[in-house]
Amino acid sequence: MEVEREDGRTHNQRRPVACTRGILHRAHGSATWAQGETKVIAAVYGPKAGTKKNENPEKACIEVIWKPKTGQIGKPEREYEMVLKKTLQSICLLNVHPNTTTSVVIQVVNDDGALFPCAVNAACAALVDAGIPLKHLAVAICCCMAESGSILLDPSKLEEQKVKAFVYLVFPNSVVSVLPEGSRGEVVEHGIITSVTHGVMAVDDYFSCLKLGRAAAAELSEFLRNSLKLKGSNDSSKAG
Repeated sequence: MEVEREDGRTHNQRRPVACTRGILHRAHGSATWAQGETKVIAAVYGPKAGTKKNENPEKACIEVIWKPKTGQIGKPEREYEMVLKKTLQSICLLNVHPNTTTSVVIQVVNDDGALFPCAVNAACAALVDAGIPLKHLAVAICCCMAESGSILLDPSKLEEQKVKAFVYLVFPNSVVSVLPEGSRGEVVEHGIITSVTHGVMAVDDYFSCLKLGRAAAAELSEFLRNSLKLKGSNDSSKAG
């Protein structure tokens, strides 16, 4: 059954996205990612010498700092930091700069739903902008299950508040050469990097979300590839 959405989108239609890189001059890399009215700024600092806490002679450390739009950081933001850290660690080549720390700072500009996927996408673009060596790129999307049982792609904040459950999905992009010539990326095109579910949904519903999310991720992958090809640090791109 087709569900009516307040913004007029179909159940499998995501909001328009926009990405801009190189917006912060003091950061080693930075990017904004907007999806509908949700907007996030990601800044990357490093690699820098590791602290005693993060010392590891064999690999680099990634730390994530989440800054909400207003107020103090709480339990949801701590969870975002933890999951985003694990996600970024899985795509970075940590053995290239051992015993260093790279800090990724996420600043929430506006939250109108699917905030965590926007942060993943912004962080990935900022890592590329900083020249951090990656195994592959990643793109994230949110899918949710409405009370009617319909699966909705890329929910707004209002939709998130009404749904029975939703899942954040992070997929690997097809291998993009951000590695030295002759190096080989880790081919995981058909896998999944991160999956975080809130609420309760049946296994079949989860796989429906996975199918819908993977199709949307293919579109986002193409958009991200195109945006990263832009030469100027202040170039921006948009996609409906």
